[in-house]
Amino acid sequence: MNKLHITALLAVTTLAFSTGAMAQQVMSKDTFKAGEKNIEAEYKAAKTVCNSLAANAKDICVAQAKGREKVAKAELEANYKPSQKANYGLRVAKAEADYKVAKEMCDDRAGNDKDVCVKEAKAALVLGKSEAKAQMKTSKADTAANKTSNEAYVKADKKGTEAHKKADADQNKANYAVDKEKCDDKAGDAKKHCMDAAKMQHGK
Repeated sequence: MNKLHITALLAVTTLAFSTGAMAQQVMSKDTFKAGEKNIEAEYKAAKTVCNSLAANAKDICVAQAKGREKVAKAELEANYKPSQKANYGLRVAKAEADYKVAKEMCDDRAGNDKDVCVKEAKAALVLGKSEAKAQMKTSKADTAANKTSNEAYVKADKKGTEAHKKADADQNKANYAVDKEKCDDKAGDAKKHCMDAAKMQHGK
């Protein structure tokens, strides 16, 4: 099976879940239950597509199918019972799904190239989770501010800023790990210069 065909199959698998069609502000319990069954059926269909593949291409396909199922369920839950917590769960589900697929894709590489790939996938996961947490904290602060005075708005803005700063710090730490991993493929002065540059760039 050629690479183009594999990519096409994976694209079909990725697009299989029609969660967007269920997006609505108010959802009945019956609609929710029907949505659950639909997600389960589409996941099984996606796995059937994966069974036509082999080796790591199959692993990637399965990771995509599982990721889409997890995101679809989180999205369904967020539509059924909208809340800051549900929105946070949806963002985290997306970040984790992307990470698992990216990590499987790294298995097609070897040596330091694979190590860097895994670190980059991890960095993306850290960023996704940090942003999800920052957005939830900002949303909570804004909600509280809506019930009080202008002073609360200032406090809400401060909390939001602090949350995003924390997210930036987490991302910087993860990116530093990626750059350090890239240096491991070098030796001697080249490795030292690489490490010095990484430290300078990330303020270490």
